[in-house]
Amino acid sequence: MSGTAETIISVEKLKTYFDTEDGRVMAVDDVTFELKKGETLGIVGESGSGKSVTNLSILRLIPEPPGKIAAGKIIFDGDDLLQLSVEELRKVRGKRIAMVFQDPMTSLNPFLKISTQLTEVTRLHLGHTHGEAREHAIKMLKLVGIPDAEVRIDGYPHELSGGMRQRVMIAMALSCDPELLIADEPTTALDVTIQAQILELIKDLKARMGTSVILITHDLGVVAGMTDHVIVMYAGKIFERARTADLFSRPGNPYTRGLLRSVPDPEHERGEPLYQIPGLPPDLADPPPGCPFAPRCDRTEDICRTEFPPFVELHSGHHSLCHFAREVWEESLQTAGVDRRELEDIRSVDG
Repeated sequence: MSGTAETIISVEKLKTYFDTEDGRVMAVDDVTFELKKGETLGIVGESGSGKSVTNLSILRLIPEPPGKIAAGKIIFDGDDLLQLSVEELRKVRGKRIAMVFQDPMTSLNPFLKISTQLTEVTRLHLGHTHGEAREHAIKMLKLVGIPDAEVRIDGYPHELSGGMRQRVMIAMALSCDPELLIADEPTTALDVTIQAQILELIKDLKARMGTSVILITHDLGVVAGMTDHVIVMYAGKIFERARTADLFSRPGNPYTRGLLRSVPDPEHERGEPLYQIPGLPPDLADPPPGCPFAPRCDRTEDICRTEFPPFVELHSGHHSLCHFAREVWEESLQTAGVDRRELEDIRSVDG
């Protein structure tokens, strides 16, 4: 990724696997990316692509066994998180890097009041007294838009709606003013109106507090409106990495193109079937030879079935894992209305 902003986190050649009855599953395989301060990175892909495991690995929340972070580096503020002791890592979790999990009902303890769960974070990391922690917790609940915060704070999670519980999770995550917020499907199971409110809340808080964000989602519409850069994952690998505008206007990977085609179009002809990528993701305990997407790809050739594809740089900051990445990208350029002369200029700049 390009830019002059300082890098807040750099993930290098990360590998995470799980030992199962069917064999070893390489859930994250050689993943590399970085995030600049103040920016938002979107990570998209189908279920099982490795999105959540990548970010659980950042905070070393992979259960061992059956999981194991086998290799790689995760550099945060000059330190490799994978090399820190448990005590050192606890000082980072929740304070400097915070995470909003998919389901607030399972992330919040149903037996504890909201006040207990919110004040624990600041008492641990900021040294607040009970009174200071409660006052700060009420302030955070108000910040995330929960009405009657002084009353709600003494309630239990089941007494709140799904949207309210998610706001509590965001308040908890932001209580220590973290430098990095990881939001893992923060709008799952919420209705459309509440989804929009939660996303707008994250966007607003990021602008006000300068927090960097990693946003994991299936929703490409969310990615388009929220992120600066996008990573597309498939079968535990990064298949495409680009600035958000570049990825949407000129994708360089058949898988990315398939995901974009799968987004419902308001102008879609009534009665015509919606597009879906054929087939299913591969079994990572027994991956196919060659490109893992080859059995589902609309332009597979013999080389795709036998040789693993290279990670090709298409343009500054835009990379794709595909034997035919440049051809796919140039087709996208032409579809986007880039004429032959402009295409030649791009080729000459990129060398």
